[in-house]
Amino acid sequence: MRPPQARAFALTWVSYASYYATRKNLSVVKSRLDDEFHVGVGWLGAIDTAYLVAYAAGQFLNGAMGDRFGARRMIALGMLLSAAMSAIFGASSLPWVFLIAFGANGIFQATGWPNTVKTMGNWFGRGVRGRVMGIWSTNYQAGGLVATAAAAYLLTHFGWRAAFFVPAAWTAGIGILVLLLLVEKPQDAGLPAPEGSGDSAASTTDRARSPFGAMIRRPSLWTLGGAYFGLKLIRYSLLFWLPFFLTRQLGYEPGTAGYLATAFEAGGIAGALAVGWAADRWFAANPLRIVVPVLLGLAGAFLALRVLAPVGPAAVVASLAAIGFLLFGPDTLISGAAAQNLGGGRATASAAGIINGFGSAGAACQGFLTATVSQAWGWDALFLVFVAVSVLSASALVSLAWKREF
Repeated sequence: MRPPQARAFALTWVSYASYYATRKNLSVVKSRLDDEFHVGVGWLGAIDTAYLVAYAAGQFLNGAMGDRFGARRMIALGMLLSAAMSAIFGASSLPWVFLIAFGANGIFQATGWPNTVKTMGNWFGRGVRGRVMGIWSTNYQAGGLVATAAAAYLLTHFGWRAAFFVPAAWTAGIGILVLLLLVEKPQDAGLPAPEGSGDSAASTTDRARSPFGAMIRRPSLWTLGGAYFGLKLIRYSLLFWLPFFLTRQLGYEPGTAGYLATAFEAGGIAGALAVGWAADRWFAANPLRIVVPVLLGLAGAFLALRVLAPVGPAAVVASLAAIGFLLFGPDTLISGAAAQNLGGGRATASAAGIINGFGSAGAACQGFLTATVSQAWGWDALFLVFVAVSVLSASALVSLAWKREF
């Protein structure tokens, strides 16, 4: 990795990880808000919903704007405005201000993924994208972990408002660094573009249209988005509900359940790295060829969880680690490398934003699905739903995986 590439990698990795500083703080302080202001579960749920809906819609908008106005400007602007919303939230005591501020925060948070993925696509070509994006995508796992721990520390030692003010200052500072230091593409530094990073995927007709218009008309992008809807629905359901499942269904203490649940994300890091490496090693022309069998393996892992979860902690850890491994690998390839390959240099932000927009819609649906199915038919039934979603996502991608190159 050349020094300019390393700098782009580092700046985009840190910036996307830092978005979580003004995203994860709410989940840490919810109980304190309820205790102090009697916000209530209804308001807290409405705030979450407002954020998720705005985030999903913002993916489409900010991807298109990134291709039009430049990724560097969009990342910096998004981080500064997200910091402003966090500061407004921390300064208020009114539930309706909380809802408006955190809902708007969802739109500004959505500048992150499409525009950092676009920048990475400019600097790293097709032959290395699987493993590079696998390593790079650890940003949202590390960012979420550190942001949660930092918010908990600030809440405990300085009060809930500090859990919004300090992350706001950090996020704004990183946004300014991005604006000053990020070089969006090699050509801006007088360097040649890496092989396979250009607009090879775009047709002549596409070039005459806006980047977003060219992408939204592609059936293959809708297919990727549909598959990613399913993957992100599963991922967010597990992220939000695993400790609850382990406590209520399997009888673990809350602290123990929290520790056991980390096996899911630990397995996810390993899966993103391993599947990305394998994609470059054997499926560089079409990384989706490894995604389909891995997703079928994910379906099998959920069936195994139903059988093994009651056995004991070791079986729980092994099952959750396997699910994380088999989920995060395809997640990284679809939302990262595949979006870069499809969008080329000109429309990568639009492609990544549309795919992640579909995925974020899945994340917004998971709360209702998880609560309804688990309460009406039990957790075993929910895991069977995840088996079906995994198989459907794999089936949707078969036609694209069949292509010689993608």
